[in-house]
Amino acid sequence: MKEARDLLPIYKVEHNCILSRQGDITVGFKASLPEIFTLSDRDYESYHQAWVKAIKLLPQHSVFHKQDWFSASSYKADFASARDSFLSRSSERFFNERECLEHSCYVFLTKKPSGRKLSSSMYSNIRRQSVVPAQTVSPVLYRDFMDSVGQFARVLTDSGFVGLSRLTDDELAGTANVPGVLERYCFLLEEGKPSVIRDIHLKEQIRIGDKRLELYTLSDTENLPSLVGSRINYDRYSTDRTKFSVGFASPLGQLLPCNHIFNQYVFLGDSSATLKRLEAKKLRLQSLSGYSRENAISRDSVNDFLNEAIASGRLPVKAHFNVLAWSDEPGGQVDLRNLVSSAMAQLDAVAKQETDGQAQIWFAGLPGNEADFPMNDTFDTFLEQASCFFNLESNYRSSVSA
Repeated sequence: MKEARDLLPIYKVEHNCILSRQGDITVGFKASLPEIFTLSDRDYESYHQAWVKAIKLLPQHSVFHKQDWFSASSYKADFASARDSFLSRSSERFFNERECLEHSCYVFLTKKPSGRKLSSSMYSNIRRQSVVPAQTVSPVLYRDFMDSVGQFARVLTDSGFVGLSRLTDDELAGTANVPGVLERYCFLLEEGKPSVIRDIHLKEQIRIGDKRLELYTLSDTENLPSLVGSRINYDRYSTDRTKFSVGFASPLGQLLPCNHIFNQYVFLGDSSATLKRLEAKKLRLQSLSGYSRENAISRDSVNDFLNEAIASGRLPVKAHFNVLAWSDEPGGQVDLRNLVSSAMAQLDAVAKQETDGQAQIWFAGLPGNEADFPMNDTFDTFLEQASCFFNLESNYRSSVSA
């Protein structure tokens, strides 16, 4: 057994930022998303473009991490606010104790120091006995990154779809009685609940206290859908004449009825170096194309990727998406597997259940540790396609004027 303080990659939380032991700077936001079933086809396209424009403003060697929490809950009636209104009290009685999903969304932006060694499943800080800083962070780098973060937030808020609130030191690290996002992720604590320390087991299966976690990933192009977009049709509310839209990744978000965290990662590297690497890969596949048809097909795919990147001015990135699900009931893993697999199938994707690399992927989801994500579990794509997998909606909120 190891103590958490020996492995925790977080060095300090100050100035509303998380500083890792490797010199990575992470800024966190709490995001307010539009209510589900309220956007039109044009809204989804504008919403999608806002994410693309905002992420393009981030500097090279940055990590965009969007983390959506969905926890099973039940509606708690507020009879005091209903007062003497017959309709209000009847409405509260009708919805009282009905099951629902509580949703909270966080956006973390990480700037890695230049020259930082990329992590993999074999080289991850959860497998090291100690974590030593690679370099210190300069004030110039900090100011430049903060400028990019400010522009990112401005573009999203100006779109009118997203509200962003910067997380403070207490909201990141927590206080004596109120857990922050770091503590919530480590111990799977619900928002607003008191702090509880739980044992974390990583061998064979991730267990946090009495909760057994299942990790399902989209990390290979072979398992991805052939077509993606900003929206899909929601068949339950659609007819032959009219199509009802939801976000493309909504089946993995608000429409997935279980306790889960939907993690969305986009890694921005040196685009010119990426294109050079792919050019070398294309030439290597060209020389091997005479030995098998698979090499020839792979060569054509890489060539098409390079042509689109240059002709359309696309930004090549690496991406990864995963669903971390858990159940409070013993033996609920089978139901989780069926639910997540069915949700992935609605996107025309195939869910991969992680076993060997689940600890590394889970640990990289800790706010402030995104830069240590195992890059062998990512895939090459364009920013426009990667942002289609973002969860775009939240649950309904009570009206202030009600």
